[in-house]
Amino acid sequence: MKFFADTAEIDDIKDLAATGLLDGVTTNPSLIAKSGRDFMEVTREICGIVDGPVSAEVVALDHAGMMREAEVLRKIADNVCIKVPLTIDGLKTCKALTSDGTMVNVTLCFSANQALLAAKAGATFVSPFVGRHDDNGFDGMDLISDIRLIYDNYAFETEILVASIRHGVHVLQAAKIGADVMTAPPAVIKGLFKHVLTEKGIEGFLADWAKTGQSI
Repeated sequence: MKFFADTAEIDDIKDLAATGLLDGVTTNPSLIAKSGRDFMEVTREICGIVDGPVSAEVVALDHAGMMREAEVLRKIADNVCIKVPLTIDGLKTCKALTSDGTMVNVTLCFSANQALLAAKAGATFVSPFVGRHDDNGFDGMDLISDIRLIYDNYAFETEILVASIRHGVHVLQAAKIGADVMTAPPAVIKGLFKHVLTEKGIEGFLADWAKTGQSI
């Protein structure tokens, strides 16, 4: 499973990239606004930190507008992945861009039928939002399972990018189902390292080592 960071905070991205575990980054207008920085500037900096896909989202709602914005965004760096909403115009844009060799992340997916449409439009990634799905009384992981089954049935190459991840259990469940990618806030990714028994084990080893009076 590929690990993407869902953030526009440069320090967090650098920290995670240093572990060697970061395969890409997803951003959106809300995350860019939260960073308080210029959209183009921060996207360009992120693209220089990670080698993998960096999702940069269009804000136009019509196909022509999306294409104009995509033309600007994909000039930022070779690893920019254009992010479009799962609408008719978004899928028109997806088809046009992927046919031209540009990576596209189709976002705001909330049903398996929507994911099917994204795959048929040639999406590089589809982003189903499991946390938001859970918030509205549905099981987000059932959605991932349905998409995985459909994609496997027809050998679609679109990668399932699980988004709106809230905690480590979401990551575990997505991995067990066979999702291709997960994107999560840095705090969630860092939380995967933690386990009370690991911490207790380290404390015990250090206590025993201190008793020896030795140093390395």
